[in-house]
Amino acid sequence: MKKIGVGADEAAFELKKALVEHLEEKGYEVEDYGVHSKQPVDYPDVALEVAEAVARGEHDRAILCCGTGLGMCITANKVPGVRAAQCHDVYSAQRARKSNNAQVLTMGQRVIGVELAKVIVDAWLESEFGGGSSARKVEKIEEIDRRYHAAPAS
Repeated sequence: MKKIGVGADEAAFELKKALVEHLEEKGYEVEDYGVHSKQPVDYPDVALEVAEAVARGEHDRAILCCGTGLGMCITANKVPGVRAAQCHDVYSAQRARKSNNAQVLTMGQRVIGVELAKVIVDAWLESEFGGGSSARKVEKIEEIDRRYHAAPAS
């Protein structure tokens, strides 16, 4: 996994810029979905575009940032097949991957600083889904997803 999707609204413009630079320095190919200025955008538009790219398999993982990380997380989780987790500490980021197989990490610029965000991103990227007893639980999440996102009967 070397290509990561990254997106933010204007409330997290500076954090996204710093994370894109950090990821590129670590050798990742980054697809930057914006924003590219502090012009206001609606975070659901950015989250949807990035989450749909993850659902299509264009990225194994993606990072979304807004003021708190909450709106991006809620929106990304509406896309079938996507598991997003808001993490503002290293342990949660590791567990989001190891236990929940989260493909999308969300964070808030108004909540954490840039250096902590970089450490969290590194921990999340270095963690892999452990399977084991968590596999059954993730399968149940996926079953709920399929049940509520199934095409309506004709």
